[in-house]
Amino acid sequence: MDFYTEMMLEGRAFQVRAGSLSAPAVGDIVIIDTAAEMAVEAPNGLAVIPVYCNIAINLGAGTLHEYCINSVDGAITTIVDSFVPLPLVMDTNAKSSMVSRCSFDAAGGVTVGADDVTTTRSHWHVANPLAVAAGHGVTTHEWQPRTPPVIANTAHVYVQIAATGTGPSYFANLDWIELPWSSIN
Repeated sequence: MDFYTEMMLEGRAFQVRAGSLSAPAVGDIVIIDTAAEMAVEAPNGLAVIPVYCNIAINLGAGTLHEYCINSVDGAITTIVDSFVPLPLVMDTNAKSSMVSRCSFDAAGGVTVGADDVTTTRSHWHVANPLAVAAGHGVTTHEWQPRTPPVIANTAHVYVQIAATGTGPSYFANLDWIELPWSSIN
């Protein structure tokens, strides 16, 4: 059995999500280095391995769309909009040990560590450099890393979604595997 299936069956795979079919979330009007739409924090002694992200744009009326997944050391600094991680194995008592946040009430409502080229890891980035409203032809974006990063010991991974002028409405999910740091290191 492959690693991902084994982790799921062991109850170590979880998801944070934003937006639903009847109520999409709305992203920022510009990416701000400390504002994210969703984030997962690995507290000391634990590790998050993000393995999949899907962003589906429901309405892309803004211009200059930009979406990214980054990670940085330190704790998530906001305390609002806590999200109870969903276990990816159904009908189970699996509970995540991670802190996850999702900005249900405000675009960019999760405060994360400041983006800096010397400390922030960039895992995935999509940008549409065209300044045309509704000109964003690709509406579904997926990230499934070949070599997933390991976020551990008080660090966090986060997703940012933005467009200039009008924030895009979207549905998104970030899936991860969690393990004790001692199992990896």
